[in-house]
Amino acid sequence: MTGLRDAGATELDVAARVVELVQEIAGPAAEAEVTVVRHDLALTRFANSFIHQNVAESGVTVRLRVHVDGRTAAGGGSLVGPDGLRALVGRTLAAARLCPPDPAWPGLTPPSSVHSNGLLDEATAYAEPAARADRVRAFVDAVGGLEAAGYCRTSYRSGAFVNSRGQSAQGRTTEAAMDGIARAGGADGMARLCAGRLDALDGAALGTRAAAKARAAADPVELPPGRYEVVLEPAAVADLLQNLAWYGFNGKRHAERQSFALPGTAQFDPAVTLVDDPTYGGAMPFDLEGTPCRALTLVEAGTTRAVAHDRRSAAGAGTTSTGHGTPGGSTFGPIPRNVRLLGSTAADDPATGPAPTDGAVAGAVADADTAALVAPMARGLLVSDFWYTRVLDPLSLVVTGLTRNGVWLVEDGVPVRAVRNLRFTEAYPRALGPGAVLGLGRRPVRQPDRTDGGWWEGPSLRLASWNFTGGASG
Repeated sequence: MTGLRDAGATELDVAARVVELVQEIAGPAAEAEVTVVRHDLALTRFANSFIHQNVAESGVTVRLRVHVDGRTAAGGGSLVGPDGLRALVGRTLAAARLCPPDPAWPGLTPPSSVHSNGLLDEATAYAEPAARADRVRAFVDAVGGLEAAGYCRTSYRSGAFVNSRGQSAQGRTTEAAMDGIARAGGADGMARLCAGRLDALDGAALGTRAAAKARAAADPVELPPGRYEVVLEPAAVADLLQNLAWYGFNGKRHAERQSFALPGTAQFDPAVTLVDDPTYGGAMPFDLEGTPCRALTLVEAGTTRAVAHDRRSAAGAGTTSTGHGTPGGSTFGPIPRNVRLLGSTAADDPATGPAPTDGAVAGAVADADTAALVAPMARGLLVSDFWYTRVLDPLSLVVTGLTRNGVWLVEDGVPVRAVRNLRFTEAYPRALGPGAVLGLGRRPVRQPDRTDGGWWEGPSLRLASWNFTGGASG
């Protein structure tokens, strides 16, 4: 790979050169847009309480989309030298000649201002392996002899956009994330966190939480399937937000009538306000089409307000892009990837919950927000995490999946027994519907996406009903 440093060029230089090449080869009428991103990712993995892998990669990706003679094609590459860029332009133009006409082409983003969010952290961007190892060591020490596994990662992105209409933009961003488990016998406890700065990750605090959860999850009992009141911790809430974003607040799916979202309709409990805000979390300040990113309110006090759009879905809906152009968006659609469920602001919400009493499962409740939501429950379940969730019906967003990393039976406001993992089948919008949200924590906790650049942030959440359909085996 020929890197930007080797070529002596910036991302903006490379993007501008690709646009020039398109117009040199295809003529001034050719439309082109180019995104160039340098991505440095470093990952420290640990298992059996030891670091077993420390890897780092640095790469440059060039994405080109052209519209020539009424036909559209896209291509990508990682060679930023003269020969590599010319080859990228040549094969993308060749692909355009083979594509069918594109009468729905929305045109290029016009010139507009793009403002950086200013959240770049140099110490995170250039973090040494020892800085991540320090957090792993703190996590392992804090679990008190339990078996520990997980990762700590840091990421830096520097990108630029140029199109043939005159739009240009630049941005830089950093991310740090840690995800670890502690195991006591066959019981796992989990703690994870995502932030814009490595120094926001406290390995000892995360390890202490994971260990307490693991010890509290010992000797689980089997519960019959049925509907239970639940308190979902932030990791489980993140799964709700991700599926709502991918399948509900997606402008392409909405246009195809494959989304539950009905803007202007009170589809959720009044306690629910969802905001997609890349500027808050340190994501790039522009999308793949060069549209400036901004906060987008998806749900306001229970009423659906908007879905996400790129330029193509927006043109079809008679509106403007919301800055959600992404790779693969023409196939799957525009996806909000920085969604926040705002926490409670009620002045009379309790700040803390009761301490566990005799017979309680010490460590099941790891923070004051969750304790305050568990305290009023007569009988229900405290759920740490969801995984292996799959959509059964996109229109109603019925999802099936499993619990993991700790479930507890709550009686009279106290977790009394660990519970074996359960399978659920639930319509996420219904579970968050009017009258269904019994409480929100005050403090949203950011959870890392599977890949860096996205995150899901919400507080613990108390719901009136969740449909468990069986044990983990069926």
